[in-house]
Amino acid sequence: MESTDLTHYKALVARLPQLRNEIGKIIIGQQEVISEVLISLLAGGHCLLEGVPGLAKTLMVKTMSDALAMRFKRIQFTPDLMPGDIVGTEILEEDHETGKKFFQFNKGPIFANVVLADEINRTPPKTQAAMLEAMQEYKVTYGGTDYALPRPFLIIATQNPIEQAGTYPLPEAQLDRFLLYIKLSYPSENEELTVLKSTTGTGRPTLQTILSDDDILELQNLTRQVHISDELISYINRLVRATRPQDTPSAFVKQWCEWGAGPRAGQALVLCSKARAVLNGRFSVIPDDIQMLAYPVLRHRVALNFRADAEGITTDRVIKELLASIK
Repeated sequence: MESTDLTHYKALVARLPQLRNEIGKIIIGQQEVISEVLISLLAGGHCLLEGVPGLAKTLMVKTMSDALAMRFKRIQFTPDLMPGDIVGTEILEEDHETGKKFFQFNKGPIFANVVLADEINRTPPKTQAAMLEAMQEYKVTYGGTDYALPRPFLIIATQNPIEQAGTYPLPEAQLDRFLLYIKLSYPSENEELTVLKSTTGTGRPTLQTILSDDDILELQNLTRQVHISDELISYINRLVRATRPQDTPSAFVKQWCEWGAGPRAGQALVLCSKARAVLNGRFSVIPDDIQMLAYPVLRHRVALNFRADAEGITTDRVIKELLASIK
């Protein structure tokens, strides 16, 4: 990397703390969640947010897009939502000069920089699957024609815990498309008190635009250039392979897991570790990056068996055991 490029990148990286501060004007607490969403953006992937209603999942995504000046679209997933409501559909148009009629593709809300798929698990799998190509290929195919999606492109899906009424489990193939699976918890007592004081009056903070679309694309390019040692890549490889019952040295995994993570999990952990390094102003990955991100990267890529479900064992517990046993 040339010195002029390094200076430019350092200036961009220095604005990331400002971005977190702008989001913090609206979102009280949830700093780890905000960081993980930004990591997903820098790594060029998509993320799934899970939490009970009322934890400001939707507000968090809208606030981030405002601070980035990115085109934002929100799709409210309901049981009657159809695939065409997401990707778009053809409509019959008429040329007023010639009188000829023709079909024209009318782009759906998926054509935005930041797409909030709100309560994605409230719509049936047929509609959920309509997002698969967009998430993986960054394009939509309709009537044999490909339509490129704008870049940068980020899908942030929210879902309520699956045990709540009226929800459909996401298929494993679609879950694997999400780079990170982020869980939101309740705020602390002091954070909740601040929320009550700051959101029930007449004042509302004004957000400043910190980064442009082009800035984000440059930061995504920088993320892939971040250094990671061969030893840490080997550590990631061993960690991912240890989630598979047939390959693992862990008796805990053999006892509780049905199947483990695939190679995509390793790729995700490398990229997200690089993104966390950038977010923290570093140009090299450290072990702490990997260990902090193992949970959101792996928790939706490890399937527990019936015995684990009956005993209340969670995927986070499995990941914790692996991090303790693999050095």
